[in-house]
Amino acid sequence: MDQQQLRKLLAAVAQGEQDVESALHALRSLPFEAMDFVTLDHHRSLRWGFPEVVYCAGKTPEQVAAILARLAEHNPRVLATRANAEHYAAARALVPELQYASLARCIWLDREPQRVRHAGVVIAAAGTSDLPVLEEAMLTLDLMGHQPQRIVDIGVAGLHRLLPHVPTLQQANVVVVVAGMEGALASVVGGLTAAPVIAVPTSVGYGASFGGLAALLAMLNSCASGVAVVNIDNGYGAAC
Repeated sequence: MDQQQLRKLLAAVAQGEQDVESALHALRSLPFEAMDFVTLDHHRSLRWGFPEVVYCAGKTPEQVAAILARLAEHNPRVLATRANAEHYAAARALVPELQYASLARCIWLDREPQRVRHAGVVIAAAGTSDLPVLEEAMLTLDLMGHQPQRIVDIGVAGLHRLLPHVPTLQQANVVVVVAGMEGALASVVGGLTAAPVIAVPTSVGYGASFGGLAALLAMLNSCASGVAVVNIDNGYGAAC
């Protein structure tokens, strides 16, 4: 239940359109709901502005399906990350409205597709191999009320590809930079714009990249001001 739903419920009670008992029934699952294998945080929309997001890795398809079914009963928008086709098939059997973004590896639901979205966020990916992380961030931002602009395949091995996009970077309110290998793109972008840069190291790269650790350390050691770093492959965290 988000703030808009709660406001409608309270207004209905105040105007005599809904009785107190039915309102209590609607509020009974706040602030959480204990199930056999999970405790759902239904209060998160009120507290944080977006419902609890499901991390699917390590969960069975049946667990993901049950969680998403309960969340979909309470919220107009739902998001699950690191989902596979089996997770989606089980969840869609319970909630047919659910959608699956295979590249982003996300299951999502949006019952308010016409809502206002805010511009100002730019997401830049160094290479095509970084696109799954970029897409996770793009979808998260869209569901959270933003209209991000993407710039792709502008890694430092061909730095001239970045130059036409400098005006866009300089006009942004915030830039998310997704890069693997040596992770240098975050420093380059950080030196070109006054906007805060949220750097996302990815696990893309050969052996000495150590699954994204090399990019993570490079981004943490950036000489550009205003660069913050999230965990490896964490497009969702960067979007938040």
